[in-house]
Amino acid sequence: MKSAVIVFPGSNCDRDAHDAIAKVTGHAPAMVWHQESELPEGTDFVMVPGGFSYGDYLRCGAMASRSAIMPAIVAHAATGAPVLGVCNGFQILTESGLLPGALMRNAGLKFVCEKAKLKVENANTRFTSHYEGGAELIVPIAHHDGNYFADDETLDRIEGEGQVIFRYGRNPNGSKRDIAGITNEQGNVMGMMPHPERAVDEKHGGTDGLKLFESLLGSA
Repeated sequence: MKSAVIVFPGSNCDRDAHDAIAKVTGHAPAMVWHQESELPEGTDFVMVPGGFSYGDYLRCGAMASRSAIMPAIVAHAATGAPVLGVCNGFQILTESGLLPGALMRNAGLKFVCEKAKLKVENANTRFTSHYEGGAELIVPIAHHDGNYFADDETLDRIEGEGQVIFRYGRNPNGSKRDIAGITNEQGNVMGMMPHPERAVDEKHGGTDGLKLFESLLGSA
């Protein structure tokens, strides 16, 4: 699978994303600057990494969602191809309309950096097929605006359609219904606040994020 990682001014998890993808596939992803207007030919998978695009000015992800590369990502997603947004990437995907809801300031109005307990709510997705349903994971978080919000009608809909993929064991940010990660209705676009790319090596504290990339990128 040919992969691409989008790089914005202020991205700081693009290298982690690069290394996680390379670890699973054996091939380095293309690093695509946000001012490009097209994805590399033959791109199968796009990852929008974490960080602080444009310094998190205005709203987190709002300026990045208007970058030149975004129409190509929207078009890529429309074909049913996979897109993963992590942390700031999740914010960018909601701001661009690829995912429902919004990410607001943490309920405690403080930056949270810790290892978070997650539960796999739906293992029947292209992002989670290597996990067992209900599996409990430890995955790092590091965000100030990770408080997932949507109105009750939207929340009921995404719950009913199986779009809630990860849920916090202990809610660190005030997210509605403890939501940590969701997909779009078609199931090919996923956003999550925790950082699976930082949980792929025992030397870095654990490997609970590795199966996400193995699920997505086809490793046994």
